[in-house]
Amino acid sequence: MEKLKNILHKLLFPGTAVVVLSIPVGGGLLAYTFLVAGEESPVAYVSYVVSAYALAIVCAGLVPALKKANRWIRRNPLIKRFLEDVPFRLQITLHVSLGINLLYAVVNGGSGVYYRSIWFGTLSVYYIFLAVMRFLLARYSRQHGFGRDRKAELHRYRLCGAVLVPMNLALAGVVVLVIYQNEGFEYAGTLIYAMALYTFYITVMAVINLVRYRKYNSPVMSASRAVNLAAALVSMLSLETAMLTQFDDGTTAPYFRPLMVGITGGVVCALVVGMGAYMITHDTRELREMEAN
Repeated sequence: MEKLKNILHKLLFPGTAVVVLSIPVGGGLLAYTFLVAGEESPVAYVSYVVSAYALAIVCAGLVPALKKANRWIRRNPLIKRFLEDVPFRLQITLHVSLGINLLYAVVNGGSGVYYRSIWFGTLSVYYIFLAVMRFLLARYSRQHGFGRDRKAELHRYRLCGAVLVPMNLALAGVVVLVIYQNEGFEYAGTLIYAMALYTFYITVMAVINLVRYRKYNSPVMSASRAVNLAAALVSMLSLETAMLTQFDDGTTAPYFRPLMVGITGGVVCALVVGMGAYMITHDTRELREMEAN
């Protein structure tokens, strides 16, 4: 058994020279197969085996390299703290998100004035609401931290829930403009695939973090995750409008796009309002219980 383990280890970790050489060899064999020899030639089977082995040893070689890189990165005290200190990381991300939202609000507001566009103006209002919530949370976290004064955090939590409700009006305006004025988000070329990957990632992470951060017993942390989820849901809506625009070849029914945007927009608006209502009612109930005791 030990001998077999040694053989497998040598196969997966043959050395840096073999790993580096396997990449052009495997790629070259595949290129020769598809461009010259053909998929049915004997060379094809050899190229499949060699390229599969090259992929396996490259992936195996990346594992220790990533571990070394991780150890090297963590030597920096600030980066180590960012990776390991959850409250500190959340403070940084809140401030970064606030800056991005303010930039989007200014750019869309300026575009709305310059082009006299209701579309850009509505987007600017939406980003202003996001910036307001993130400003409230970032300011509180910078001054008081997380989990120290539950009553004060509950007030911030309820305030964010209250802001989500009027923000939904701006979101509903975006949906209406997409449907009736044929406005929408557009991405140049293959950028839409990168945006799709990013949008699905932030949505999944927003849902995971919304559950994960509950264990810290900090309403401000939970509020920041709820805001992230609301922003991710709108990103999903914008991705849908962009995909409907880019991949519409003219064969779909004329009502298909407004129907899909209307359904998705309605669901997103309902979820945002539902989150805001839950944050307000849940927070008010707990504050009353605290005051009664």
